[in-house]
Amino acid sequence: MQIHPSDNVEVRDDGQKYALSAIACGEQIIKYGYSIGSAKCDIAKGEQVSPKNLRSNLSGTGEWTYTPMPTVPVGIKSGTFMGYERKNGEVGIRNELWIVPTVGCINDVAKRLAAISGAKALVHPYGCSQLGGDLKTTQKILCGLIRHPNAGGVLVLGLGCENNRMEDMQALLADTDPNRVRFLSIQDCEDEIEEGTRILDELKELMKKDVRTPVPLSKLRIAVKCGGSDGYSGITANPLVGRAMERFAAFGGTVLMTELPEAFGAEQLLLSFSRDKEAFDSAVRMIRAFRQYFIDHGEGIADNPSPGNIAGGISTLEEKSLGCVQKAGKVPLCGALDFGETPKASGGLFLVNGPGNDMVAVTNLAASGAHMILFTTGRGTPLSAPVPTLKISTNNALAQKKPHWIDFNAGVLLDGADMDEQSELLLALCRRVADGEKPHAEENNYYDIAIFKDGVTL
Repeated sequence: MQIHPSDNVEVRDDGQKYALSAIACGEQIIKYGYSIGSAKCDIAKGEQVSPKNLRSNLSGTGEWTYTPMPTVPVGIKSGTFMGYERKNGEVGIRNELWIVPTVGCINDVAKRLAAISGAKALVHPYGCSQLGGDLKTTQKILCGLIRHPNAGGVLVLGLGCENNRMEDMQALLADTDPNRVRFLSIQDCEDEIEEGTRILDELKELMKKDVRTPVPLSKLRIAVKCGGSDGYSGITANPLVGRAMERFAAFGGTVLMTELPEAFGAEQLLLSFSRDKEAFDSAVRMIRAFRQYFIDHGEGIADNPSPGNIAGGISTLEEKSLGCVQKAGKVPLCGALDFGETPKASGGLFLVNGPGNDMVAVTNLAASGAHMILFTTGRGTPLSAPVPTLKISTNNALAQKKPHWIDFNAGVLLDGADMDEQSELLLALCRRVADGEKPHAEENNYYDIAIFKDGVTL
């Protein structure tokens, strides 16, 4: 379909999309330069394009071709932030006390101890009655969180009879600092509150010695995520974050991105930035496995977007995905990480295994070592991970309605603000957060985790 400058269509400020010219039934509908699906029927010029007249083309596990990408300079600039250097060489941007239960049965004990000590209790409903892969996933996610450098001290709290046995967790965490990661099985002590408080007090005393020092920006890991997307997500907030991440990569920084189903339909664009064939192959394996997960459960590959996304102007998963992957910009794709895995080297983009579900996604990003998360949204959400989570609005109305949620407004781009200037401002905000400035969710003490589940519960 050729669009000519003389084609005039009324522009409506509602986040929806409208045909620039007549579209025949079965014709591909193009947005962002790629197909977002095909027309179910004839669509008139100026008519709204929506799920009523647009269908997804997605199916199967997908086929993509590796093409070497042009060289993108990374790590060419120097810069620092003020972080907490850890014994194992990692760096934290916070120095917090965390309580991580091995099993959901003791969540209330963890929350009570957190209220007494000022710690964060990372509660969840799993760890018991889980089998096979589900149990291993729970262990991987919990271990990734326990190892997180934003925690200056961690109490791993167990019950004593759960499938997720304390001795197994201790074996998996054998490489952690025993002074900073402590274990307590509460069936083995007389008064769990007294004993837990004693251990937490000891950890707090050790943490008092921790101070911020200048460390290279290349030590920083920033994750990107979108939730409650709208028709502006792929026009304002996501490309803005992508531009900021390109600037960040110039310092040798590492970018993490998950939401694998929200790459469905945009894989070739994402994979076109693969640093090498090895990175391409690892990403393809992970994406195909997640497509197969949908197929194994009898679900369609294109069963997305959500009702909120549709109301916001997104009609197919291809459309959502093509907007979604822009959060990574043109940062070279360096590989894929399974649950709880962290990058073995600094620099570039890494895909993290997991779904688009907001709570699970932010948990997976934190468990893979993200120091902070840039979370774009067109609909708005107060959700936060245990690590600083910055909300970036796609439109002015959301920023004005929820100023206590939104940390940065990308809606100004709709008013003509310069993309490069705004990306510099966003990266400057990231650096201030790394130095200790709190985004709104952190000020409000909002944080949650949710662990991916795909198996039998006893």
